[in-house]
Amino acid sequence: MIDIFTETQTILFRKQTRTAMNSFLAYMGGKSRLAATIIKTMPSHRCYVEVFCGAAWLLFKKDENLSQVEIINDINGDLVTLYRVIKHHLEEFVRYFKWCLIARDEFNRLRAERPETLTDIQRAARFYYLLKNGYSAKIPSPTFSNSPSSKPRLNLLRIEEELSAVHLRLARVSIENLPYQTVLERFDRPDTLFYVDPPYYGCEDYYGKGVFDKNDFTVLKNILKDIKGLFILSINDVKPIRELFKKFHVETVTTTYTAGGAHKALRVCELLITNHAAQQQTVNCKIQRGLRGV
Repeated sequence: MIDIFTETQTILFRKQTRTAMNSFLAYMGGKSRLAATIIKTMPSHRCYVEVFCGAAWLLFKKDENLSQVEIINDINGDLVTLYRVIKHHLEEFVRYFKWCLIARDEFNRLRAERPETLTDIQRAARFYYLLKNGYSAKIPSPTFSNSPSSKPRLNLLRIEEELSAVHLRLARVSIENLPYQTVLERFDRPDTLFYVDPPYYGCEDYYGKGVFDKNDFTVLKNILKDIKGLFILSINDVKPIRELFKKFHVETVTTTYTAGGAHKALRVCELLITNHAAQQQTVNCKIQRGLRGV
């Protein structure tokens, strides 16, 4: 049974989450190494929205008191179900793993199951098991990862301990399963900050066929140029992206890709694209016009 947090323990936890915590997921394209850098660039806002949340590293790393409203969204139904189950049904989720084994046969059995035939808790547990035990967090076609030099990433004895903090952190977070176009339109306000982390250019099919393609970058750019709110977009540094988003503020940052393991770490550049400068110029112009009218 999961221990019931007392009010005092919850308050202490809330104080702790004002500092960084890690995401509970390994996810291709996750921003574990860039999160702190991106968070430092966040302007003041009321509503924070992650449009392609994935492992939601920024949500977990940032001070939750920076935003009055927090929303995470992803088009992957398995991922969204996992977030919702951990938020609302953590005890049942943990109980599912009581007699679970870390084994290739079990991995293959779960991979062969059709998610639409499962309950939400079974579906969430299946997805979590495949992510934690799969190689490089592959989404459409996961493969079992077993190394003679490292322990399994899924520790069955510590699931409750590891996910209790996640459960509490998600308590005030809204979770959506919508196309990115709908999210950007529905939550666009002058005091909204969108964090936009689409699939890397050239890796659009990594999350599944038809989920996102190169034409979506143009669609995304056209939506972002007209929004009322602010946005931060992170993406790999390639010429087509620089050309497409050249009218926005573009900053280059360095990070490390470790999808093949730490021994294959690759130092690379990524782009942080924002409309902050354009927004500030608009505000300054309004102030100057107001002063001239005095």
